Amino acid sequence: MTELWNFAVVGPGGVGGLLGAVLARAGHAVQYVARPDTAAALNERGLSVHSAQFGDFHVPAPAVPRLAGPVDACLVAVKATQLDAALESLPAQAVGDGLVLPLLNGVDHMEVLRGRYPAGQVVAGAIRVESTRTAAGRIEHTSPFSWMELASHTAPPERVDALAARLRQAGFEVTVRDDETALLWDKLAFLAPLALLTTHAAGPVGEVREHRRDDLEAVIGEVTAVAGAAGAQVDPAKILDMFERVPAGMKSSMLRDAEAHRPTELDAIGGAVLRAADRYGVPAPVTARLVEDLRTRP
Repeated sequence: MTELWNFAVVGPGGVGGLLGAVLARAGHAVQYVARPDTAAALNERGLSVHSAQFGDFHVPAPAVPRLAGPVDACLVAVKATQLDAALESLPAQAVGDGLVLPLLNGVDHMEVLRGRYPAGQVVAGAIRVESTRTAAGRIEHTSPFSWMELASHTAPPERVDALAARLRQAGFEVTVRDDETALLWDKLAFLAPLALLTTHAAGPVGEVREHRRDDLEAVIGEVTAVAGAAGAQVDPAKILDMFERVPAGMKSSMLRDAEAHRPTELDAIGGAVLRAADRYGVPAPVTARLVEDLRTRP
């Protein structure tokens, strides 16, 4: 039997709420770190999940505004725009020697986390899931899947494997990869064109495929070239094929944030590509134009 762990989840939104609830249902101790109003709601009402994969269930959800004690693993599931504030609630001494697994968009957050916690405790992660917080303590998981990938250049492999085993035991499909750089850029190579172009077009994927084809192919080419320079070989034809197969009505989270007048992850996604392009001397003129246009929009 897999030994039960003590988890902290920073950011009980669509992703963090789902992860914590499923881990708690599997018997693990889960504590949420959230803003005071969200923490109060979770302590009072717990977490309810409506899931296409895991069914409907409810679990208690103990929550605090600041982590106070050591954990076996801490899952950081906030948006990049919230990372600095979230880390203030996650002091290194409270994390102890626990693993830190960020599930954020972009690539730059890994350096931030390794500047705050011991590098050997930070594990790169990616998750592919459609899950939304509809209210504090209410999660709608609409995809019939929740695929995760883990990798680390610095954490001991046996510790990464142990974390993956707990996530699998709870019901997630988890792959452990050898190459952290490839894991992060594989995700960004699809996400950056999706986020930038749907937000710039103010429309879903179908709008981009039909009316922004030249930009789509150009951005995919630029981002995959930057990924290659960073050490991750990403096939642009594969990324384009992924775009062809997603539903025409699909919107990026960046577009949804823009529509709701919330801060977007433009810097974490588009900015990260441009910083890497500059670092490796890779031209990315179309990506740069889109990012600049989005930055200057009212």
